[in-house]
Amino acid sequence: MKMLICGYPEKQEEKEMGKSETKMATLGRFSKVLLRSSLNQTRRQLAAAAAEGGEHSAKTWKILTFIVALPGVAVCMLNTFLKEQHHEHTQPEFVPYSHLRIRSKRFPWGDGNKSLFHNPHVNALPDGYEGHDE
Repeated sequence: MKMLICGYPEKQEEKEMGKSETKMATLGRFSKVLLRSSLNQTRRQLAAAAAEGGEHSAKTWKILTFIVALPGVAVCMLNTFLKEQHHEHTQPEFVPYSHLRIRSKRFPWGDGNKSLFHNPHVNALPDGYEGHDE
């Protein structure tokens, strides 16, 4: 059984909403305190690490660069090179869609029809690929 305040049900709803708002405000303050304490702890740890001396950490990062990073980049380059050797390079069929390759004004370089980084093997002109008479 609900108890009515002053005999008006609207007042009861306001009181119940007030309780939920109070809970949310308490939860918000609690989360701010937790966040503030974790940030302070992180700052202290970083400051302590910096106070120990940068010579050891610089040496560690230098070793990691030469032992892990550079060989990793070399392996990625080799992988890309080997995969690209087995890849067939075929041009897709040209379809003259009206909404693609619109030239409302000429480009300010070259013949005005090719973009700045134009690749004739990949990029089609408005009338088709270069060097193909179809």
